[in-house]
Amino acid sequence: MRATRVPYLEPIVGAGWWTVGAAALDAGLGTVVLAAGLGVTAVLVMALRSRYGSGDPLPRGGRGRFLRLLGITAALVAVAVTVLGRFSWGELAVPVAAAMIGVASMTLSGQLDERSLIALGGALMVLGAAGALMALSSAGALYPQGVVGLAAGALFWLTSAHRTGLLAEARYRVRR
Repeated sequence: MRATRVPYLEPIVGAGWWTVGAAALDAGLGTVVLAAGLGVTAVLVMALRSRYGSGDPLPRGGRGRFLRLLGITAALVAVAVTVLGRFSWGELAVPVAAAMIGVASMTLSGQLDERSLIALGGALMVLGAAGALMALSSAGALYPQGVVGLAAGALFWLTSAHRTGLLAEARYRVRR
């Protein structure tokens, strides 16, 4: 089995996206969906913790590049959300953030040497574009925030399970 670097990245980011999506739902349903998502995150993190511990260290200089990418992405998302809100295009904030994080995910794939992050980045960019179309053709936050947030969270969890080998292990157990 290949070593995994930063094994908790996707489950934690997935929980953040799931929280964004659950916030767009009604109070009762949103709370149940949020609790289910946090439960999935906890199960993933516990499985990864028992399997990998804290993960393999990043290569020399990798931590700095990783933190720079994280900081730059967070700053760009914050500026984009602020500018979109200022010009009354706030409904596009979540889809634009999804597309920007998709680009960052593709950039991160080279650093972590993980091709699954390229697929995740492409899916997030497509999800961002679809979310922007939904935002422009609907009223309310359910489609642009709810659907994009929940789908992005599920994509991050799926990528985490694939990248760390949990899906392959589950597939093996089902066939046995």
